[in-house]
Amino acid sequence: MSPPGPLNLLPKGRLLLVAGPCVVEGRDLTLRIARRLKEIAATRPVTLLFKASYDKANRTSGESFRGPGIEEALSILAEVRKLGLPVNTDVHESAQVARAAEVADTLQVPAFLCRQTDLLLACARTGKPVIVKKGQFAAPEDMRHAVKKIESVRAHGPIFLCERGTTFGYHNLVVDFRGLPIMRKFAPVIFDGTHSVQRPAGQGVASGGDREMIPFLVRAAAAVGIDGLFLEAHEDPSKALSDAATQLPLDELPALLDDVLSIRAAAEAK
Repeated sequence: MSPPGPLNLLPKGRLLLVAGPCVVEGRDLTLRIARRLKEIAATRPVTLLFKASYDKANRTSGESFRGPGIEEALSILAEVRKLGLPVNTDVHESAQVARAAEVADTLQVPAFLCRQTDLLLACARTGKPVIVKKGQFAAPEDMRHAVKKIESVRAHGPIFLCERGTTFGYHNLVVDFRGLPIMRKFAPVIFDGTHSVQRPAGQGVASGGDREMIPFLVRAAAAVGIDGLFLEAHEDPSKALSDAATQLPLDELPALLDDVLSIRAAAEAK
């Protein structure tokens, strides 16, 4: 399956926006969110990359919802692509990379797996752009090793690093904004404004979070300097089947995105 068009994720003067629900919950909801995101992006200088996971293999509890299954979820993501949107999804196992790459335009390596060499190499071999999330345990300068692993397989092809917070004691994350310019030395950097406010396993059987902190961290990241913004967004986060505490209400995205674009423009003008 070919992408909706020539895939240039970083055209000059535009912000990469990676957005969508945490996981594919069902066809109708996924397509509604995709259409709304497309409307929001259409009137702003952003390049939209729709994100939803076909499987959430790293849930806190084994009882938590993981997704409808790889085949059903990928078929739904294929419908999203028919709307003219490129698709991003995360992969947890090397054996699933080739199948996911048949539908996804970009592949995402979860933070917990950013050191998994075989997974990184499998993603690299597809030739697709790869987004590697910085592990909650990793120093920003150490992410150069993930980049080098991918580059060992292919000399060219977009590689992105994504900041999503660092472990700060139990059930808490903080963002060290020094990490953004450090990682930008190795690759374009995306800031994940929703996972950065998580409280991992903070609800005992699920992760909690501080949704009200999303705008503050996102605006700060825009001021420091980013190439892309990652936001999980949902029609009604309270009913989301994954990351309910940290997904951004879809209706709040336009105003926040406008703030980010204004701050980013002012910062770049200097």
